[in-house]
Amino acid sequence: MPNLAKLRYASPRSSSLADDLRRAAHDHLQACSDHRFADAQFIAKGTFLVVVSALLYGAMVTATNATAFVLAYMAFPFIAMLLAMNVLHDGAHRALSPWPWLDRLMTRVTAIPLGIEPAYWTVRHVHYHHAHANVEHYDLDTAANRFLRQTPFQPWYPQFRYQHRYWPLIAALSLPYINWIYDWSDRLGLTPLAADRVLPGLRGWATFLSAKALHLLIAVAVPAWVAHRLGLGWGWVALGYFAGQMLASCVLVALILGTHWADVTFYLPPESGQLPHTWHEHAFHTACDWQPQPAWIGYWLGGLNWHLTHHLFPTYSHRHYPALAARVAEVARAHGLDYRALTYRELLTAQQTFLRGMGQHPN
Repeated sequence: MPNLAKLRYASPRSSSLADDLRRAAHDHLQACSDHRFADAQFIAKGTFLVVVSALLYGAMVTATNATAFVLAYMAFPFIAMLLAMNVLHDGAHRALSPWPWLDRLMTRVTAIPLGIEPAYWTVRHVHYHHAHANVEHYDLDTAANRFLRQTPFQPWYPQFRYQHRYWPLIAALSLPYINWIYDWSDRLGLTPLAADRVLPGLRGWATFLSAKALHLLIAVAVPAWVAHRLGLGWGWVALGYFAGQMLASCVLVALILGTHWADVTFYLPPESGQLPHTWHEHAFHTACDWQPQPAWIGYWLGGLNWHLTHHLFPTYSHRHYPALAARVAEVARAHGLDYRALTYRELLTAQQTFLRGMGQHPN
């Protein structure tokens, strides 16, 4: 298990980068007399997604035929994923409101339709991935496995020759895998999160099991009742549940999968535990931004396309990222750093190049 206390970055005092980025963000907020949290427009977007989710769920419950039932059943988790991308993600980073309890509540509520345990996902995402992106053994998002080879330091298996072709299937299975493998492995203390004591004791078990039970009630039991009313078998319920989760998962993962692969650097922790650069410099070495076409698509992605900017300013609401990205580009030029904002086509090309390269047998 990774020893987070051992891995260290160079002191931020070794460079003015951290101060310059902090000043740029401060100047942005001052210029528009704003704060870093959600605003009325953000709340309106979240409310709209909640209403659409409720309408789709209502359409599923009141369906009068199998086609309407399955289509509404599959569309519901897709909109719920958009809601999570906008609300749960910001809440996990304490970027929704000044009140920690409200951020925790919003992350827990928006996670229920998808079935993931937000407490575990938050620790994995914030304490491991964001703190140590692309560092072998420390970034759990790139942990070695039999499905994808994501770093040059990981074991090679013959199936990796084809990973540039089958990656959409892995992307589609990611959400169900988190629900039923990762979450339970974390709960049973079989992962590095055991050292973090997330949701400890009986109260933790009660919270975990209650959330899973509520998800099964909403996402399986009620649809099963509707299917029974329509004279449909369990196969239709399984089709709607897994197809909906896989669709939502594939779309999400396809949008972010290349942001830490596109001409970036991977690091093997040195024996001393001391990395040669600062944490902010590390973000430039391991991530990039990308720009969707048409640009309005980015509005619904919860800022995930501004991925480098998000890593630099994780506690800022994603509504600030377009303006912050422009300031990041200026600071990067002043420090001789490579700020990259790719098109999605360029991101996919870089993703395929990376997967093909990692899939080759290492010499």
